[in-house]
Amino acid sequence: MPNIKQIAEAAGVSITTVSRVLNDHPYVSEAKRKAVEEAIRKLNYSRNMNAVHLIKGTTRTIGVVLPRINLYYFARMMEGMAQEALLHNYQLMLCQTDYRHDEERKVLEMLRNKQIDGLVICSRSLPLDEVEAYAAYGPIALCEAVRDRPLSSVYIDHYAIFQKAITYLWDKGRRRIGFTAGRRRNSPSLRRRLAAYNDTLLALGGSPRQEWVLDSCYDIGDGAALVEHLLAMPERPDALLITGDQVAAGFILAARSRGLEVPGDFAVIGFDNQPISAVLGITTIDNRLSEIGARAFALVRSQLAGQRPGPASEELGFRFIERSSV
Repeated sequence: MPNIKQIAEAAGVSITTVSRVLNDHPYVSEAKRKAVEEAIRKLNYSRNMNAVHLIKGTTRTIGVVLPRINLYYFARMMEGMAQEALLHNYQLMLCQTDYRHDEERKVLEMLRNKQIDGLVICSRSLPLDEVEAYAAYGPIALCEAVRDRPLSSVYIDHYAIFQKAITYLWDKGRRRIGFTAGRRRNSPSLRRRLAAYNDTLLALGGSPRQEWVLDSCYDIGDGAALVEHLLAMPERPDALLITGDQVAAGFILAARSRGLEVPGDFAVIGFDNQPISAVLGITTIDNRLSEIGARAFALVRSQLAGQRPGPASEELGFRFIERSSV
């Protein structure tokens, strides 16, 4: 492998000039820059980026923890982060963890070992105390509410969202209300949703039913299977808050194929404001996923750039979109 000295000799310039060209320094004449670039091509030189990162103390890479890459919810967050990363010349390292503690710890260790400069956690299974222990090694932002911690956060109020949706269904005359969940019940967002479900129905004079809280609904196929599951119930809800518009779409299409009407037999509110919700007329909630991702990335980047002295938290509002499924 050729070195910088050999490139300098081949180009007829100083080692300092070669270094300036490699680091895209502005104060190099066009003739010398072209001579260095030609020497690099002829000698087939490639930089050892690990050594460069070691010298500079930065990788220009932000890690992203997400449990799955094939869910719209996380894809929308990634879209916002990717736009910000391109704008500010950063790379993203996607780390799919499947909510496994050991996989999440591997990413945190990457931060500690300076393999990445900062970290955005879209969703986690590790205790917050364990995540917090790594904040000393670089900025960390979470896409959930975090208070009184040395961690940044960007979030929406899941309690307020469910309170709004359940009250809306109640005002439309629905009394048997259920909802779907995508993951196990110890997640922070799901705990807030469950609390809102119970509190709001009780305050309205209704009855929350735990058998109407339906787990493991992720995609359009799960939505279709949900119809058969409800039809097998001795008593079933007449309204559902379905946390994912693709799941809601699968449910609506399968229900109609069985001769059921939406909203006649089942009123449906979706989640995420995905394009399919507009096509099928699904009442939904825009929870600003792309903006959450963009802002989480921005909080990490601004802390790395010294524009922000420490972590910060931002709450984003949501938008309730009325269509024909209720």
